[in-house]
Amino acid sequence: MSRVAVVGAGLMGSGIAQVAAVSGHDVVLRDVTEQAVSRGVAAIEKSLSRFVSKETMTASDADAALARIAGTTDLAAAADVDFVIEAVFESVEVKTALFAELDQVAKDGAILATNTSAIPVTRIAAATGRPESVVGTHFFSPVPMMKLCEVVRGYRTSPETMDRTAEFIRGLGKNAVIVARDVAGFVANRMFLAFVVEAVSLLETGVASAEDIDTAARGGFGHTMGPLQTADLAGLDVTLAAIRNIYDDSRDPKFAPPGLLQRMVDAGDLGRKSGRGFYEY
Repeated sequence: MSRVAVVGAGLMGSGIAQVAAVSGHDVVLRDVTEQAVSRGVAAIEKSLSRFVSKETMTASDADAALARIAGTTDLAAAADVDFVIEAVFESVEVKTALFAELDQVAKDGAILATNTSAIPVTRIAAATGRPESVVGTHFFSPVPMMKLCEVVRGYRTSPETMDRTAEFIRGLGKNAVIVARDVAGFVANRMFLAFVVEAVSLLETGVASAEDIDTAARGGFGHTMGPLQTADLAGLDVTLAAIRNIYDDSRDPKFAPPGLLQRMVDAGDLGRKSGRGFYEY
């Protein structure tokens, strides 16, 4: 699979495009506006420069990776690629509409992957006429640094699609965790978002401050970041959507969206990207 399309040039999409290009793939990076595409490419350039400054990558390798990335606003640019990875907003409606379009655009035999963090892959695949070619590839942020990627089998995903996808993910230098049954939240987020819900509840009921809750997670469990810091990094709107998707699918009360998180999103306190979440930035 030499040619890859990444649809969505935000934090996740630009990171996925970067690791694919660094691994030698030609990459089409698509978003709906020229400004979004330019921001995505600029973020990749900045990230690559950090690797060069830390001497973990040469300047020539960084330049070569950047040269493999072509930005576009035209979804038809995905017509001749082997692997399409969707990285748009965590919404069933947004993702299914996009996959219905990709079904018409992508060539026969192309794999259509979704970077959803919590939506069942089967629901997204049902928007296409090729559910056997639809698979989940749940990368973790920041993509260039995090080694984990969940490869998720939808109800009708073929064994060939799973095998090809796992091989592709490993070729990016990632550890592929195979999720054999399609449940909302998959493995990592099924565990971690329950942790986030409890952390928000502890904060909301005044048991401890955000700083102390995160300190407890870092010191007690060896986490690099606490759950509230991680939610701020991901975006509280994205975090809330993921929690709600798991709750809607499972009706498990431990995934009931916390009231405080809902109010923060309603107020526009979305974490790092808005300058304020559980912390100020």
